[in-house]
Amino acid sequence: MVEIKTDTALEAMREAGRVVAHALAAARAAAAVGVRLRELDEAARAVLTKAGARSPFLGYKPSFAPTPFPAVICASVNDAVSHGIPDDYCLRDGDLVSIDCGAELDGWTGDAAISFTVGTPRPADLELIAATQQALDAGIAAATVGHRIGDISHAISTVARKADCGMPADFGGHGIGRQMHEDPHVPNHGRPGRGFPLRHGLALAIEPMLMAGGRNDYYTDSDGWTLRTIDASRAAHIEHTIAITEDGPRILTLP
Repeated sequence: MVEIKTDTALEAMREAGRVVAHALAAARAAAAVGVRLRELDEAARAVLTKAGARSPFLGYKPSFAPTPFPAVICASVNDAVSHGIPDDYCLRDGDLVSIDCGAELDGWTGDAAISFTVGTPRPADLELIAATQQALDAGIAAATVGHRIGDISHAISTVARKADCGMPADFGGHGIGRQMHEDPHVPNHGRPGRGFPLRHGLALAIEPMLMAGGRNDYYTDSDGWTLRTIDASRAAHIEHTIAITEDGPRILTLP
């Protein structure tokens, strides 16, 4: 069932989203050559704790996962598309890192992701990150009253195709509110004019995941969580939680 939020609920989600933005900023600030992924998780965890927020990631166990997720962020490096577990891997010069984080505050949730490079960037990685940001921007721009979910999906996939990038077909965005994952599903591939109608008060997490190799297939790593490109090409993942409003889309996961 799709829940339409009141303006008061959207304001509460904005506060949760602000915590997410600060946690992502802390994780990114901690990232440097030689730093372990676990330390990025610790930096984000400290922000959540200080804000009195709960992590919707920690202990989360969807049907596909063999074990509950053990951290407050997903940390996906290079060919990892998403759901990477922050472990003792030490960041190296030139790594491409995607960090996904959520926060639940006063019963409402925010969810966002960023991608960035560590040390000396590869030009191709910067282009991939830029294309992923453009796909997100296009999806958000399409998230207006009177449109449908398919308009968001089509806008994202149009940018991805133009950049010759693939996207994992089984994963995309989602409704969000009291829970991290709510209806409706927001695919990153779709046809305009199809799907759930967008109306004031609908909250969505929009999250393009672009794979530089151009293929849409992927595999799940031995940890049962991490999604990796099938051809070892690099991947980027950028996400915002937004609200559909009569005044246009409102990004809830800004600082």
